[in-house]
Amino acid sequence: MAEQETVVSPLAGRVAEPSLLVDVPKLVAAYYTLRPDASIPEQRVSFGTSGHRGSPFTSSFNEWHVLAISQAICRYRSQQGIDGPLFLGIDTHAVSEPALRSALEVLAANAVVVQIAVNDEYTPTPAVSHAILTYNRGRTRGLADGIVVTPSHNPPEDGGFKYNPPHGGPAAAEVTGFIQQQANQFLVDGLAAVKRTPYERALKAPTTRRYDFLNTYVADLGAAVDLDVVRASNLHLAVDPLGGAGVHYWRAIADRYGLDLTITNPQVDPTFRFMNVDWDGRIRMDPSSPYAMQSLIELRDAFDVVFACDTDHDRHGIVTKSAGLLPPNHYLAACAHYLFLHRPGWPEQAALGKTVVSSSVIDCVAARTGRRVYEVPVGFKWFVNGLLEGRLGFVGEESAGATCLRRDGTVWTTDKDGIVAALLAPEMTARTGRDPGEIYRSLTRDCGDPVYERTDAPATREQKAALAALSPRSVHGTLGGEPIRNVLTTAPGDGHAIGGLKVVSEHGWFAARPSGTEEIYKIYAESFLGMPHLRQIQHDAREIVASALAKKPLDEAP
Repeated sequence: MAEQETVVSPLAGRVAEPSLLVDVPKLVAAYYTLRPDASIPEQRVSFGTSGHRGSPFTSSFNEWHVLAISQAICRYRSQQGIDGPLFLGIDTHAVSEPALRSALEVLAANAVVVQIAVNDEYTPTPAVSHAILTYNRGRTRGLADGIVVTPSHNPPEDGGFKYNPPHGGPAAAEVTGFIQQQANQFLVDGLAAVKRTPYERALKAPTTRRYDFLNTYVADLGAAVDLDVVRASNLHLAVDPLGGAGVHYWRAIADRYGLDLTITNPQVDPTFRFMNVDWDGRIRMDPSSPYAMQSLIELRDAFDVVFACDTDHDRHGIVTKSAGLLPPNHYLAACAHYLFLHRPGWPEQAALGKTVVSSSVIDCVAARTGRRVYEVPVGFKWFVNGLLEGRLGFVGEESAGATCLRRDGTVWTTDKDGIVAALLAPEMTARTGRDPGEIYRSLTRDCGDPVYERTDAPATREQKAALAALSPRSVHGTLGGEPIRNVLTTAPGDGHAIGGLKVVSEHGWFAARPSGTEEIYKIYAESFLGMPHLRQIQHDAREIVASALAKKPLDEAP
């Protein structure tokens, strides 16, 4: 398995050319007219770490998928006795509105009480999680759950559909496994068991109701972030919603809390023609990508802090005067350091949650602030119970997703909250006099200044399955010229399988995980000795994985 070379497109970082824009009418037509073939794996319902995603053009996200998944969710709710309201939100992707219509037809036919947004407002993922938790607070019966129609930061031609049970966060594997199995059986059976009523009737059904996601969330936001200190600081702030679901939230936030906040782009356009093109020449609303964020990086000297969120506003991107666009790991470390020093209302035992592929600087931050690290596999679902119970104060993952407790130490959201994560940047700047880039730089004096990178390598379906099942005994040799200290196939925090392995030496580590959607495996690597050492770790990682899969012992590296 050789390394897959990353080739950066000549279009990367430039505003999208007309030839790159999706044909929205054709896309919507494909959503309604193409039918998935359940005998083709790529056209079946498949729940990854963030729900089912695909494109109508490839028959991987069509009306049949949404109808089948919606009926499967109804069956799951019935099986589990979930009979409270279902909060239903959407982002701004072109097929999100058609998918909402399809879902509502099924939910209404199954007599599910559905709460959709007032004025058909777009709905960020954290607003749905917040709504579920707000409704369920103090209840033991009649619990609410939710659906968010979003493919996150995926390209404009994609659609997505994810389910949040009554705990408000991403569904666990046993839940998504049940929904996936049921939905695929519905596809095989030609939707024979799917209940459905016409959209106009569903919209007027007594079970279809309206909920003010925007104002309810915004009114409560001060419970999670100290916006009084931001207002008093007179910081000059800017935000780009990247044409996403929070596009109208930011003006409401600025007005309610008196913030000097410029919204650099208030547009909603399903082609996302205003985006800077990502590294591979595709349009992708990724706030952690220096290519997609190029227009905001250019504003670093015009504002004290600039930030953005992805299409469903569960991920964040932070641009500071001192550092430009902060890599996600750097910002997570800065947030953790700040929060555990400035949240006196949090439980003393509340830990710092991170995924196994996040930077080891975060471990150092935890030690400096006297907090335990809770390390879990990739996927926000692993943080849910800890957040609900107040055992985790701040949690984050290397792909720029994070959330935290309310200032009083109780649960805020159990899903990623890009809005809160973004607003923490001006809070910490206002309170400490240093922006997040400066805070991270100060941390590196004690914790080291690592280099971190994710690369991909090709792998067959059989090789990916073998990688996910590796034993620590399969690993031999050295890493980056140093003895291997530890080999993990389960996460230290919760003991769950990481779906691959993590290999640790004194000054670096790598983790290898198979992709759930592509014929590749992902290599995450970090070195505290600089870029040449990182390259050696990455080379050794590929050799270690290849040898382990071949079940041949490695020769010791010199």
